[in-house]
Amino acid sequence: MPTDTPSLLLVGHGSRSAAGVAEYWDFAAVLAERAGDDMRVGCGFIELAEPDLDTAVDKLVADGARHVVAVPLVLLGAGHMKNDGPAALARGRLRHPGVRFDYGRELGVHPAVLSVAEDRIKAAVADGDPAETGVVVVSRGSSDPDANADLYKVARLLQDSRGLALVEPAFVSLAPPDVAAAMERARRLGAQRVVVVPYFLFTGILVDRIGEQARAWAGAHPEVTVSVGAHLGPDPRIADLVLERHREAAGGQVRMNCDCCVYRSALPGYEAKVGAPLHIHSHHDHTH
Repeated sequence: MPTDTPSLLLVGHGSRSAAGVAEYWDFAAVLAERAGDDMRVGCGFIELAEPDLDTAVDKLVADGARHVVAVPLVLLGAGHMKNDGPAALARGRLRHPGVRFDYGRELGVHPAVLSVAEDRIKAAVADGDPAETGVVVVSRGSSDPDANADLYKVARLLQDSRGLALVEPAFVSLAPPDVAAAMERARRLGAQRVVVVPYFLFTGILVDRIGEQARAWAGAHPEVTVSVGAHLGPDPRIADLVLERHREAAGGQVRMNCDCCVYRSALPGYEAKVGAPLHIHSHHDHTH
């Protein structure tokens, strides 16, 4: 397929969940359809699924790509986005010195993602009274405080002017508050009903765990009605955002937020990470 449009490399995290990987491929199909015939779309994973990023890069180049723009399919920018994606492109430059490689930014706190999350929340609230409902939005959690802080911004923007009385952030791993703590906070603030929504693109082990933790808390609090909503899923609005990130990077307009990056700024408790060597997850690079 001859084309002058920069190719798109969709950087997935990967999962041990077959259902989660299948949803990635569902999303890739939606993306390819919206990208059109003029754009090559390559797909690869950082870990836990095939093909790996090196294989995906090599296939794009073998198919004729001379300019590859990688877009990390992550909601909040943390270590995988900051380390593993750039490392894969650095290896690609060594193997293919005649090819240009650029890197887009994460999906981030964007109106398109907030719109999808709002739809999932309102579907879970259904015919309940939003004024009596506490919403708990649960992300993966990270050792990167900047990424964790962004979830609080997501929660605030979801609560603002969307008819939702209370939106609390929570994390399923690596950072507080956990699911139970956020649900308890919502109860103490007066919520008679709590809706828990995974802030994840695709299903998987952690999404299942969120449901289990929510139901466990519900068992100890029969006075509160609890429901678990759907994760974001392969929505066309997010596919359009990936294409927007591709256009930014291809045109040299990427503006990363590095002000609170633990690798650049000495944040309290994270000073040792400034300038520290990066630890990447590719199992196919034997040079580092």
